[in-house]
Amino acid sequence: MKVSTGIRGLDKVLDGGIPQGSAIVLEGAPGTGKTTLGMQFLYKGIVDHNEPGIFFTFEEFPDQIYEDMESYGWDLKDLERKNRLRVIGISPDIFLDQMTSKDGLFEQLVREIDCRRIVIDSISLFEYLPDKTGENGRSLLYTLRNIVRKFGLTSLFIQELSSLDRRKIPFEHFIADGVIRLSLKEHMNIFRKRTLEVTKMRGTKINEGEHIYQITDKGIYLLLASQIVTDKYISDQNEKIKTGIPELDNLLGGGMAKGAVYMLDTNSKANYRHIVGAIYAERVKAGNRILSLLSSTQTVTELKALMDLYGIDIDQLAREKRLYFIEHYNRPFPAGWEGSVFHVQGMENKDYDRFLWEKCKGLVKECKENHKDWFAYYDLSTIFNERGAEYVLRSFAKETAFARSFGMTVLVLCNFKEVGEQAASFLERTSNGVFKTWVDGSYQYLQVTKSPDGQISKPYLLESIDQKPYIRLV
Repeated sequence: MKVSTGIRGLDKVLDGGIPQGSAIVLEGAPGTGKTTLGMQFLYKGIVDHNEPGIFFTFEEFPDQIYEDMESYGWDLKDLERKNRLRVIGISPDIFLDQMTSKDGLFEQLVREIDCRRIVIDSISLFEYLPDKTGENGRSLLYTLRNIVRKFGLTSLFIQELSSLDRRKIPFEHFIADGVIRLSLKEHMNIFRKRTLEVTKMRGTKINEGEHIYQITDKGIYLLLASQIVTDKYISDQNEKIKTGIPELDNLLGGGMAKGAVYMLDTNSKANYRHIVGAIYAERVKAGNRILSLLSSTQTVTELKALMDLYGIDIDQLAREKRLYFIEHYNRPFPAGWEGSVFHVQGMENKDYDRFLWEKCKGLVKECKENHKDWFAYYDLSTIFNERGAEYVLRSFAKETAFARSFGMTVLVLCNFKEVGEQAASFLERTSNGVFKTWVDGSYQYLQVTKSPDGQISKPYLLESIDQKPYIRLV
């Protein structure tokens, strides 16, 4: 069973909450909000889930905690009067003595209120007690963890963390069931941002990464690292279409949004053929008309060989006028393709614009009137090379707006590093979604870095497999 932390975003990070009965280290530097998070965990547990709790403090008087928590609207005294909460100010040595004594204060309090959660603020002070360092200190922490487990308590052990501590892994991390770290980091030179990271949690999967949180007038509020602002129109109005890669569909909430523009950011080291091949083949099987702009590095022969792997006969598609190509290079095409290939080599940019708006728009409009959907795929590097960056920056937004207006789903291949930061920023902003694939050492990764529903994925490994779609995200 999972225990809610009282912080919705943190529950999402923990796939529903902390496993019941776990002992968790909550660590952070002064000012990161550890005490607030600990008390929010107790307060919400009581009022939302009827799980009484105890807060042990070694440094502050209970009256100070009552006053501090009132700023969040939490009336701790009222919960104490109702026998649902105890805030105990105690010295570390007396606490340890009472906790390890049979029928001591700790056991009495737990039974008195039927306690389910506890917070200890903070275990860092134990190291200053006589005879509690080294092996004795480790034995003490084992005992502490075992006692809370004995009573079935879900526990937060607060620990102070300084930058010097990061040079080694504290012993507490090994014996705890989980570790939650709060940090303060520089942001935009003059601001500080608060981040939360779950570095360990037994018994549940976690959403990895450093997640931004704020301390509001209602307590701690956390936003997942994998979430940006949702494009509500695209996300809510458009149906999802499959990519042919099940794991990628899951990351996209069911698939690509129909009528949206997606960018595949890749480089010369990464093999993107099967990503494109799976999506391309899936759109053909769905009955879409296909418009492709071939690049200098991809010939018709290579595309034909790729589609053969997916059982797609592009010769037949071309004969049936379901597949069209825009060709910038003087290369041969198979017999019977004459009506499916638009040769634009040597066209000036203004003539190329006219061709797009007259010929391509006419085709798309005619098919749309006959209730036939379109899918477009092209390598934007070809346009950069043949028509220049200025042309791309001037025309891309207009082309994508046209595609969206006719419900055409578009996949664009580009190397953001190659085109430069300014152009890459413009392209990313103009697109509804972005996939990124890259190679690190001998491994290839894929990550969704932008999507209409605001979700950003963690990096996934790309694994080669023997059956379609020939790749799997791990």
